[in-house]
Amino acid sequence: MLAAGLQPAQLSGIFRAPSWLRDLGMASWLLVGVTGLLIGSVWILSLIDTIVIPVVTATIIAAVLSPVVRKLAGHMPRAAAAAIVFLGLIVLGAAVGLMVMAGIVDQAEQLQGSLQSAVDKAQDALKDAGVSDSKAQSTGDDASSTISSAFHALIGGLGTGIEALAGVAIFLSFTALSLFFLLMDGPVIRAWAEAHMGVPAPVGKIVAGRTLQSLRGYFAGVTAVAAFNGIVIGLGAWILGVSEPGAIAVVNFVAAYIPYLGAWSAGAFTVLIAYGSQGTTAAVAMIVIVLLANGVLQQMIQPIAYGAALGIHPLAVLVVTIAGGALFGTIGLVLGAPLTSAVIKISSDVAKARAAEAEEEEAAAPGAAAPEPAP
Repeated sequence: MLAAGLQPAQLSGIFRAPSWLRDLGMASWLLVGVTGLLIGSVWILSLIDTIVIPVVTATIIAAVLSPVVRKLAGHMPRAAAAAIVFLGLIVLGAAVGLMVMAGIVDQAEQLQGSLQSAVDKAQDALKDAGVSDSKAQSTGDDASSTISSAFHALIGGLGTGIEALAGVAIFLSFTALSLFFLLMDGPVIRAWAEAHMGVPAPVGKIVAGRTLQSLRGYFAGVTAVAAFNGIVIGLGAWILGVSEPGAIAVVNFVAAYIPYLGAWSAGAFTVLIAYGSQGTTAAVAMIVIVLLANGVLQQMIQPIAYGAALGIHPLAVLVVTIAGGALFGTIGLVLGAPLTSAVIKISSDVAKARAAEAEEEEAAAPGAAAPEPAP
């Protein structure tokens, strides 16, 4: 029998979990499901990366170049405008690639000599610091072997690198094909994607528009920052008398497209060249120039270059960039910041739309007070 005064209905929820714990458990299982979906999606995409990476690359380029195609399409058919932009991009890319490769081939011997000189000087410095001759020699031999193998792989690896070249050719061909169709049929593809997002049409337009806007702004800013880094470091190398300042400027410009890691890697390469060609004083001066170009001066030009394109704190850019690279490789490293910016702006737009809708519903409610007439 039940204790006096205790009713059976009072025992129904005695062992029920608190509402906050139930909500937390439900949210946790939802997070587990979303995480599993993301992991599975990334795993499946990694199996077909032969086509996924070229399509993603072409999508980024098309997002940046679509305003040019749209402007030309006002004076000619869109297919002709897409063909002009596509062919112009191919000619420009081929010209830049040939100039860079020709410069590297012509200057390879001098660059390798500068790097080898840097290795020899570093070996002597280790000996002066008290390191045994055998350890210093072993360190120098390892560095020399790495440098030599790297340059031979770059310059003379044509015969042994057929498979790698075939992979590059496949990547470029798939990217070019995807890029042409994205430039020509961009509005059609965008409309189809907006209609199949599973959200209302206005929300789909906001998602697509904000994503494209963030990509364009981000890569326009990256190009400006890359050009700034290449010019500053190249001029610094030229003033200090470092060998091959043109090659140094090109390397720093291209490497700046890899967020954070690329610029510092190119800076280390530049300092090593300065150390090998001009000695310790030039290397220290080049370290200062690289630190200024990638640090203080870049922080001054980044707000101008990016403007309001991203709208997120530089620390957040660093965190999402490194996290994206750790999770998704090079694609995550490049797209982490613009996609995060797009998500933030989409959330803000949706919140504003909901607030406006709530105000309209409140104003249209039957019990809403009529506005007072103006005096």
